[in-house]
Amino acid sequence: MFNFTDVFEDVPEIHIVDVGASPIDGDPIYKPVLAQGGYRLTCFEPNPAMFEELTKQIDPKMTSLPFAIGDGTQGTLNICVSPGMNSLFEPDLELLELFHGFGEWGKVVSQLPLVTHRLDDLKEVQDIDFIKLDVQGSELAILENATEQLKHILVVHVETLFIPHYKNQPLFGEIDLALRKAGFLFHKFGPLVSRIFKPLLLNNDIYAGLSQVHWTDAVYVRSFMDFKTLQPSELLKLARIMHDIYGSVDLAQLALNHIDRQTGSNRQSTYIQRLTGKD
Repeated sequence: MFNFTDVFEDVPEIHIVDVGASPIDGDPIYKPVLAQGGYRLTCFEPNPAMFEELTKQIDPKMTSLPFAIGDGTQGTLNICVSPGMNSLFEPDLELLELFHGFGEWGKVVSQLPLVTHRLDDLKEVQDIDFIKLDVQGSELAILENATEQLKHILVVHVETLFIPHYKNQPLFGEIDLALRKAGFLFHKFGPLVSRIFKPLLLNNDIYAGLSQVHWTDAVYVRSFMDFKTLQPSELLKLARIMHDIYGSVDLAQLALNHIDRQTGSNRQSTYIQRLTGKD
């Protein structure tokens, strides 16, 4: 697949915000944009050890902040055996013990009192285009306290669970409702991640899944029924995000069509010709 900027060199800079930017899970979903340029990146990671690792990454377009994002109240970061389980919510060990590994990974080894920050209150993160949330339960609190930011955000990429790894954790249905109320429509899921109930074990692999789906990444896009209300610059950025990060070329060309309607350009046909090799 070609890069979007190979076709359209005038795409405005995209502001990416990564909440829960711990580098433990490999390359971020938005890596294709980083490889091409034309972005600025703001990362949040409240775990001191993970924040230190984050700051080792050399990127002049990246700003790292050690804030916990939430509802602006006092909280406690539960630091677990596995850094990927760290959360402002208390792990539900009774549930986690039903699955291989999770009971151990979710044990709290220390607690860090902190004050959370509302996205709407942070001057460092104005004009967000793309936001990724991977915060082990705090997604709903973040969204409910970012009502002004969400009016301008184009794409939300959120890790969401279907069963509660943490006590009182909001699940997919609540996240979906909050984002639809904010003017977004669901676009696609990432891989559905399942795990097997103990004591069964497949191929001696504790990471193997079977029937029980635990979590996935969900992608939400500013409602395509409202594309006519977006500015051409917003539509161009949205089209790039859809093309370069998700390969969603059909939605990208729809955004370009709305630019053509507003400006009299021919971006949609240019893009389709490149996709089909008929240029």
